[in-house]
Amino acid sequence: MATNKNQHYVPKCYLKEFTLDSLGKAINVYNVDRSKLLRNAPVKNQCSGNYFYGKSAKLEGAIQLVERAYATTLRELLNSSRKLTDKHRIILIRFWLLQHLRTEAASRRTAEMFAEIGTTSGIDPREFNLEIKEAVILAMKQYAECMSGIDDLKTCIVYNKTKLPFITSDDPAVLTNKWYINDERTKFRSFGVGNAGALTFLPLTPKLLFLGYDGDVYNVSNKNGWTSISSQNDVISFNQQQILNCRANIFLKDAEHECFLKTSVESISKYKPETRHRVTYAVPDYNDGEYTRYRVVENKEAEEHQEVLMHSEVIHPKEFSWPSVIKYRSNGKVFTNGTGKGYMRRYHIPPGAQDYYWELSKPK
Repeated sequence: MATNKNQHYVPKCYLKEFTLDSLGKAINVYNVDRSKLLRNAPVKNQCSGNYFYGKSAKLEGAIQLVERAYATTLRELLNSSRKLTDKHRIILIRFWLLQHLRTEAASRRTAEMFAEIGTTSGIDPREFNLEIKEAVILAMKQYAECMSGIDDLKTCIVYNKTKLPFITSDDPAVLTNKWYINDERTKFRSFGVGNAGALTFLPLTPKLLFLGYDGDVYNVSNKNGWTSISSQNDVISFNQQQILNCRANIFLKDAEHECFLKTSVESISKYKPETRHRVTYAVPDYNDGEYTRYRVVENKEAEEHQEVLMHSEVIHPKEFSWPSVIKYRSNGKVFTNGTGKGYMRRYHIPPGAQDYYWELSKPK
C-alpha cells in the first residue's frame, strides 16, 4: 500500500524553487478566477489529493524515482557550470512528459471527454464513467508505454537575464506548437506530442526554463544546451503559456511581482479556451454499396442514430506571442502520409512505413 496519503500531482521537489527562500515551506498562490494573491500558503496543501494516484506502492515508488532524478538534475544545473548533459536532457524531457500527463487538469479533461462520449453513445454512465483517479492511472500507463516518444526533441535551458520572473502553475508542463498554430496547411487541426513542430515548456525556477523543440522545424541558438533571453517581452511570452494552461492557480516566488502578474493575467486570460477538448460527431449520409459518406452533426442529432463516428481532439490556445528565441529553420521539414494523422516528426514514422510518407520542406 502507498505510504503517503497526501499525494502531489505537481511535486514539492518541483515547486521548491518557487517557494519563499526556496525552502519548500510556503508559496505565493495567485487564483485566476478570484484575481487574488494568497501569500505564504503552505506548500503541502498545493496540487495534491488523498491517494491521488491510488494506493499502489509500486506506482508511488515509480513516480518518486522520476521525481528524485529531477531534483538531483535541477540541483546540478543550479550548482554547476552552464552545460546540459545527455543525462540531464533525458531526465528533464521525461519529467516533462510525466508532469504533462498526470495533473488534475489533465485527468479531469480525460474524464470529461469520456463522460461526453458516453452520454452521446447512450451507454449506461455506470459502465462508461471515468473517475479522476481512474484517469490518473490511465495517464500513468500511457506514460510507461510512450515515455521515449519525445526523446527525439532537441532541448535547452533558457536563462532569464531580466528582472521579471518566470512563473509556474498547477499545470506547468505546457505542450504547444508554433508551426501547427500558424501554418495554413494545419488550419482546423489539433496536435499532440508526436506531431511536427512540437514545443514543450517547463519553468524550473524564476530564472530557468526547460525548452523542448522539434529540431527539424525550429532552431534555438544555444551553447552546451543553454541559451539566454534579455528581453522582458520574451519572459512575458513564456509566462503566457502558464496562464493559458493553468487550471486555477499560478505560483509566484516573490510577491513584489504581484502587479506584473495581474497585468499579465488580465491581458491574456480572455484568450483561454472555455473547454480544453472537443468531440465531433458524424452520421451516415450516403451509401453506394461500397463506400459510406458521413456528415457532421450536433451531438443531439447523433444520439438519434445507431451508427455514429466520434472524433475527440484537444483544444489549444492560439492567441499569444512567441518568444523570439524560437526561430524557424530555413530548411525546415515535416512529414505526412496524407491521412488524419496530420504532420509528423521523422522519429514517429512507423518502421517500414517510410515509403508511405513524404517530406514537406520549408514550413511557412
